[in-house]
Formats: sequence, structure tokens, C-alpha cells
Amino acid sequence: MSARWAGSKRQWAWPLVPLYAAGLAAKNALRAAGVLPTRKLQWPVISIGSLSAGGAGKTPVVIALAELLKARGWHVDVLTRGYGRDSSDERLKDFAAQVVPDLDDAASRFGDEPTLIARRTGVPVWVGANRFFAGQAAENFATEETWDFVSETIVDIKPAAPVRGLHLLDDGFQHRQLARTLDIVLVTEQDLHDALLPAGDLREPLSSLRRADIVVLREPERARIEARVRALIRPDGLLWTVRRELRLPNETNPGPRPLAFCAIARPDGFWAMLAQAGCQFVDTVALPDHHRYGMVDMDRMVAIATERHATGFLTTEKDAVKLSSPMLERLQSVGPVCVVSLDAKFSDESEVIRELEARCR
Repeated sequence: MSARWAGSKRQWAWPLVPLYAAGLAAKNALRAAGVLPTRKLQWPVISIGSLSAGGAGKTPVVIALAELLKARGWHVDVLTRGYGRDSSDERLKDFAAQVVPDLDDAASRFGDEPTLIARRTGVPVWVGANRFFAGQAAENFATEETWDFVSETIVDIKPAAPVRGLHLLDDGFQHRQLARTLDIVLVTEQDLHDALLPAGDLREPLSSLRRADIVVLREPERARIEARVRALIRPDGLLWTVRRELRLPNETNPGPRPLAFCAIARPDGFWAMLAQAGCQFVDTVALPDHHRYGMVDMDRMVAIATERHATGFLTTEKDAVKLSSPMLERLQSVGPVCVVSLDAKFSDESEVIRELEARCR
């Protein structure tokens, strides 16, 4: 196979790649000429993004940064478009809504990842098609009277002291309409061998890493790819290392023969991490990223589990937030449903905090 096809997942789409690349170049030229505007919020904005269309592990890193900054006394919020949410909510086209994570339909209303971030961190997560509007709503909510589109009530906030606020822009590397203080980009070894959309999963070429202030690499991959990544970034660009850890709940045991299922961008990575953690499973079911579950999916899962004599289920937090009570009950007719958490921990948290605060002060 030629080098041209090495990173291609959809070989039939390769002739379309030059068109996609030309569109990117035209858009970048318009932005450089000032034709495409960039808007600035009052608070610092830290963008966490990737070159890949999915699977780089942004959500655990957003959670880790939110928790670190919150512990340092920052008023942290997360701005996100809420990919996979119910697009029929007309209010989110021109406005933004704060995620209410305890709602039964939170994942379908706000998106699976925003709901997960809100549940894990307890920080405000704002969803909207326009991230500038979402940021304005977040700043207004923290400082003055604002309208809550979920409860449809006026909320009056009067802080006793000035708010030391900071926005985390989820999946923001390509969202250049919003000015940012810092660009953090996650890069995986797979990204370095991937192709541009639509043949591969790269939204931008590797050369775009020169816009990044900080590149985050996975601990097991750093030694293999550090030299190549350093050649792609600016001389003053920083490299951080993140360690990803699976966390299994002590209270739920799916038995010796669980069925593993997920709807994430890179399911093979989840299966591999389960195996590395010593989890045995009889079979796997992978659905498209951000798939919205229904009872038909539960019936399918139960049928496969019954055929394979499974004793329960293993799935991710991102999937679990989309499972309603009736769905869980259907799965539990086979056995317990074990929800596996994925944590991201920086190798040097003190350096991370020091750099973030220095840039945002």
C-alpha cells in the first residue's frame, strides 16, 4: 500500500481530500485577512481541542483541568456546542443553556459529554451553537441577573466579591471565532498516521499544531512520538504528559463474563484498556460515536448477552449518562451494569497549574 493510503480509513474518499484541504486554506486566508471576525469574552478562555474528529480523549482532560482550577479558587465553566444533543431545541440556536445534569433527558437535551462533565465536576457547563453567546451567558450568570432557559425563570446573582472567572472551551481548536488565551491540543500516535477528512479523521493537517501553545501527549506514547511532535510545534510550545486510568466501581460487579458495549469514537481503545486493567469480557458491541440509545438497542444487547451467557455489562460513563431507568432495568434483567470511569492525570500537576495561572492572570 502506498504512503498516501496509510492513514486512510475511507479510501474511496481520497479524491475529495484536496477539496477539503482547499476549503481549509481558503478559510484560514479569510481569517488572516480579518474577513472572518474573532470575538473576545471578558474572562480568559482556555481551549482544549485536537486535530482529530474524535477519540483524542478531550473530555477527561477538560474534567481534570476543571477540577484543578476549581480547587485553586477559579470560577470555572465549560463552553461547548453539545454535539449529539437534540437539535430541535430552537432556543439553543441563538442562545445558550446551562446543563442541568440531573434531568432524566439531560444527555439528549444537552449532549452526552456536557452532561458527563457537569456531573463529574460540578462546574457550570454552557451549551449553545454559538460559543461566544454561551460565554456571555456564563459571565452574566455569575455576575448579574440572567434568564435561565431550562427552568424559564429569572435568576438574580449578586456576588459578594469580583468573580475570578475562566472559561474552558471544549473541542475549541477549530472554533477560531472565539478568541482564546491559551490553545491546548491533544495529539495521539494515531493522529500522526492519519489522513485529512473525509478519507481519514483529521480536521486539520499536522502543520496546524504551530498554532498550539501546549500539546498534550499520552504517557505510554510520549517516548515514541515526542521528537516528531516537537518538530511540528513552535519553539516556545510546551509538551505536557497525561496518564489515563480506568476506574472500576467497587459497588458493582458485572460477574466473570460481562458483555462490553460503548458508543465512542475509538472503541478499540476502550477494549484494550479493559484488558490491561484485567477485566475479562465475553464479547463487545460498538455503536457510532454519540449514538442515542433506545430500547431496541437494549433488546439487542440483552439478546447478545443471553446468547453468550454473559453475567452483566461493562460500559463507559459517556454511555451511561444516556441510559434511562427503563433501559437500565432491561439490561439488569441479565445482570449488573458496571460503569467504568476514565480519569486523566497530568504527570506534573504543579507545572500545569503554574502555567495556566501565569497565562490567565
